[in-house]
Amino acid sequence: MSIDLVAFQLKGGLFTLTTLQIFTADIEAVKEQLLAKVQQAPNFFHHAPIVLDLRIANQPNSTLDFARLKATLEELKLIPVGIRNATQEQMQAAIRSGLAILRDTPDPREKERLSTAAQIAPKTITSKIITTPVRSGQQIYAPDGDLIIINQVSHGAELIADGNIHVYGALRGRALAGINGNQKARIFCQSLEAELVSVAGSYKISEDIERHAWKIAAQIHIKDDRLQITTL
Repeated sequence: MSIDLVAFQLKGGLFTLTTLQIFTADIEAVKEQLLAKVQQAPNFFHHAPIVLDLRIANQPNSTLDFARLKATLEELKLIPVGIRNATQEQMQAAIRSGLAILRDTPDPREKERLSTAAQIAPKTITSKIITTPVRSGQQIYAPDGDLIIINQVSHGAELIADGNIHVYGALRGRALAGINGNQKARIFCQSLEAELVSVAGSYKISEDIERHAWKIAAQIHIKDDRLQITTL
């Protein structure tokens, strides 16, 4: 083998993962309600990667059967890839099961370093403007600002922004605004035909969207901790 051969390269990437927040230790209740959701949009959920958020389920005097929960997801053709907000016991079970441990809180020294850096170099908020059609398979991300699309968005395309998303045309793909947790972010479009819309992690799929506003001008935002769709 040539010593000049480069076999791989490690790169960071931005991917959309569905987070399943578990509210109860009753696995049968989770299975029943999740099955109903999967049946609404089987193509969307089929072999979808899932992150398990166990924070709310991990209450005093509540024991969550992690192995059974993982097996239930796999039975529904979902793919659990990692967990967050887990107990030490659950983290060990996840590692044994080949799942990743996702941590939201950085090391205190790293947190202090980031805070100091932010004070030295204040964040600049900018918008990204796209004037050409966004085609199937494209992913466009606007960090630290809004994403503005002055054209159509095709099925299979994905728009991601830390801030708001504006689409001056038909929105047929996915749009995820406020991905850093900004619940004040909004999505605006001239014709809502999306596969999925999300603000700060709360989302609706096309079957839900069709019941509220379909092929009309609309905005998507969070109100009273729930994702709302209203006409413009």
